[in-house]
Amino acid sequence: MENSKVKSATDSLKALVALVESLRGEHGCPWDKKQTPRTMLIYLIEEMYELADAIESNRAEDVREELGDVLFHIVFTARLFQETGQFSIYDVAREITDKMIRRHPHVFGTVRVDNTETVKHNWHKIKQDEKKPGKKKSVIDSVPKRLPALMRTYQICDRTARSGLDLKDAESLLQQLESELNDLKQALKGNEEERISEEFGNLLFDLVNLARSLKIHPETALSGALKTFENRFRQMEKRVSESGTNFDSLSQAEIQQIWQTTSR
Repeated sequence: MENSKVKSATDSLKALVALVESLRGEHGCPWDKKQTPRTMLIYLIEEMYELADAIESNRAEDVREELGDVLFHIVFTARLFQETGQFSIYDVAREITDKMIRRHPHVFGTVRVDNTETVKHNWHKIKQDEKKPGKKKSVIDSVPKRLPALMRTYQICDRTARSGLDLKDAESLLQQLESELNDLKQALKGNEEERISEEFGNLLFDLVNLARSLKIHPETALSGALKTFENRFRQMEKRVSESGTNFDSLSQAEIQQIWQTTSR
């Protein structure tokens, strides 16, 4: 039974590869035949965000669908490179398999680990050893520039900390946050636009660094807080609607009162 499932999965992947070949073929789709890796990039990014939404919703059928959309775009993009003789989707699969085996010596080798921190340390060390001479000059060169600022800040803080630049513990970072908040208050008092933006950025940066120190991913934490806010606001909208009024007819004080009595 297990072998038949593996064969079915392999056949499905081959069918997807064949479908993409047909779309790009002589009698394929005019739109698909016009695409390049660069034009496909925005669609792949959009699909990744839709996948993230599906995972947050915790609905398996939605996750399965969005994973399929992402897989299609990966296979499609690989096909574009195959057409220029560079690599195929099977080269991609082989390379990532080899990489994962190499980075899990505690599973596929003889290395012993006691906890996840050791696993992360070994992963970082192996990754550093894999770097080709002259390819990257800095440990932060591998952090994608297209990442949203919150995620990119976290990644850069994490990499620099692993390189030894981890000068502050959580308590020290909390004290620094208080200092940055005071700086922001001073900038607000002086109505200094440029300084306000700068100090606000510093405050955000230190919050991200604090999250890393506490082993919390700021993107996940913020997503959770936003989800709570959205649910609360929808409840508030429902209460206002059921009362036969609308927001435009409510005073700021009335809105605040309804908000305070709406459950999180």
